[in-house]
Amino acid sequence: MNIEKIDKVVLAFSGGLDTSIILRWLQDNYKCEVVTFTADIGQGVEVEEAREKAKLLGCKQIFVEDLSETFVKDYVFPMFRANTVYEGYYLLGTSIARPLIAKRQIEIATEVGAKYVSHGATGKGNDQIRFELGYYANDPHINVIAPWREWELNSRNSLLEYAKKNKIEVPMDKLDSPPYSMDANLLHTSYEGKILEDPSKSSDDSMYTRSVSPQEAPDKEQEVLIEFRNGDPIKVNNETLSPANLLKKLNKIGGANGIGRIDIVENRFIGMKSRGVYETPGGTILLVARRAIESLTLDKGAAHLKDEIMPKYAELIYNGFWFSPEREMLQSLIDKSQEFVNGKTLLKLYKGNIDILSRSSDYSLYSNEIATFESDEIYNQKDALGFIKLNALRLKLLKQRT
Repeated sequence: MNIEKIDKVVLAFSGGLDTSIILRWLQDNYKCEVVTFTADIGQGVEVEEAREKAKLLGCKQIFVEDLSETFVKDYVFPMFRANTVYEGYYLLGTSIARPLIAKRQIEIATEVGAKYVSHGATGKGNDQIRFELGYYANDPHINVIAPWREWELNSRNSLLEYAKKNKIEVPMDKLDSPPYSMDANLLHTSYEGKILEDPSKSSDDSMYTRSVSPQEAPDKEQEVLIEFRNGDPIKVNNETLSPANLLKKLNKIGGANGIGRIDIVENRFIGMKSRGVYETPGGTILLVARRAIESLTLDKGAAHLKDEIMPKYAELIYNGFWFSPEREMLQSLIDKSQEFVNGKTLLKLYKGNIDILSRSSDYSLYSNEIATFESDEIYNQKDALGFIKLNALRLKLLKQRT
């Protein structure tokens, strides 16, 4: 291999097996200084462990930063204003984290004078695209090292052999075997690999980390009240919380009630199908609550337009185009629609299910006087006739032609 001389590279470093191997591989193959960046975005592990691992692997410049509030406030909540779902189910937990990490990685590279950045995404997945589009959007002249596209460690077994050879600790799951390929943050946890590579096989219940199964959830229902301001949640059960703490609370409530598990086969941007299992308890609750409050406060035309553009918006995020002008254009439209999305939604959670009990808003467009089946003096039912005749005209003409 013809190795170019590189002085310094900034690595997105989780402290897990893959990025620990990548760190050592960069040192061995490029003989360069590796600067690590670990973002705490609520992945549920002690990020300071990543600092210690980086030290043990010889790193001198180590960045460990708590970006949880930024992640939820500036990325998760804006995405949820669109009620974003990819291919009917996926709440984009991995996709929405990559722009934040890529942006901060570039900022660190500028601070330390590095011309190169690196990540741990494989050459088969979407994350390589998300990371690298984010890099180039924030620095058109940055250079990227993608080890999975360069090295010959093309299987889990070869990775494990490399780890053993270089005395890198290999974590073991409950079954004393190498762990699933996982991604986690405040919005979700994802699982890939092992038995999940066969879509005909059921997932193992022991793999889940942030929710009980619906069958094991309490036999008693739980109510949760969520208050919104301009489309974003601000209170849970009348308690004002920061964005990150609010999502943490919903995760805890949802996980305890078996909310938010999905098992899907999705279409990757890179062209293949992939099976993944996801836990998104808080996000699943939030999506239902948001749609409920929008049903009161959004005009029909605005609501339908939002639903029409949502798949395009979701695809842009899934494919890594968070920093694209078209995503920003759609975001402006979406944010404009949220001006009067204020109020409260009361939900009932029970064994994996979410029921809407009530919704209320001072900005509601719902009129009891007009919608009632009782007698009223506001709505003249005869008015509907002209509306029907106007809309029926083209259908009549079509029928007469035949």
